[in-house]
Amino acid sequence: MSIVVFGSINMDLTAYVPKLPQLGETLQGSSYITAPGGKGNNQGAAASRLGADVKFVGRVGTDIFGDQVLKIIAEQKVDISQILQDNEHGTGIAVICVDKNADNSIIIISGANFALDDSDVARAKALMSDAKVLMLQLEVPLDACLKTAQAAHEQGVKVVFDPAPAIPLPAEAFKLMDFITPNETETEILTGFKPANAEDAARAAKLFLEKGVGTAIIKLGAKGVYYENKSESGFVPPYKVTPIDTVAAGDAFNAGLAVAISEGKPLAEAVRWGAAAGALATTRKGALPSMPYRDELIKLMKEQA
Repeated sequence: MSIVVFGSINMDLTAYVPKLPQLGETLQGSSYITAPGGKGNNQGAAASRLGADVKFVGRVGTDIFGDQVLKIIAEQKVDISQILQDNEHGTGIAVICVDKNADNSIIIISGANFALDDSDVARAKALMSDAKVLMLQLEVPLDACLKTAQAAHEQGVKVVFDPAPAIPLPAEAFKLMDFITPNETETEILTGFKPANAEDAARAAKLFLEKGVGTAIIKLGAKGVYYENKSESGFVPPYKVTPIDTVAAGDAFNAGLAVAISEGKPLAEAVRWGAAAGALATTRKGALPSMPYRDELIKLMKEQA
């Protein structure tokens, strides 16, 4: 059984700076890296590294970035046969600044990512018969995401929905989400308040459940993760690591969660997988390069059980 990722692919340029720049300010950075990114790509690569058979549906351009990212994605043992090279749109790019506290700011130019349409949904639907989990994010058109989620539901495939970058969602969207995984900022956009602790997260989770979500998982960054559905709830404290770059930590979380779900692990354990994967991603620079491997995830979970 496989995980299907329907999502974005970018080329990322990440600059490391002493602080995030203010309006009109020029800063002297210390270093930079260029590597494939995009939430879909990061999540797909991480899921593959964590042991899943990953099939990716997306688009890149016919430019040099498109050629480069396809080669690197394939090296992650992700099936790229359903990634289309689009003649009319360039490969998406992201320009990222990371400061000395590992906080970041990101500019995204979507390019081919926002050209996904019904033809891409059809390609994703054709993969569902052999899938356990569908992973979705919002760096591609919402309409295509929701149609793909509906196709997954019709075939009994669990939908892990990462509402990032967050936008207001129609009521019917929540009913298609088996799992929703917002961070504090995304939770605020979707519920009207920003959770500061587990108690706040529990209140937000209940709002998501009332909207029709199967399981709400509220990521509180360095404060841990709260989860709840109709039958259980719990809190996973943060794993202790030394962060240097938080870019794509949320993507690693979603991959850890999705892989555990695809393997039939209990919810509490699946959330721990997500938390451990997210923590490990903060210990390395970059997006795709920071995605963790299965052996190191299991090692961290055992050491901090």
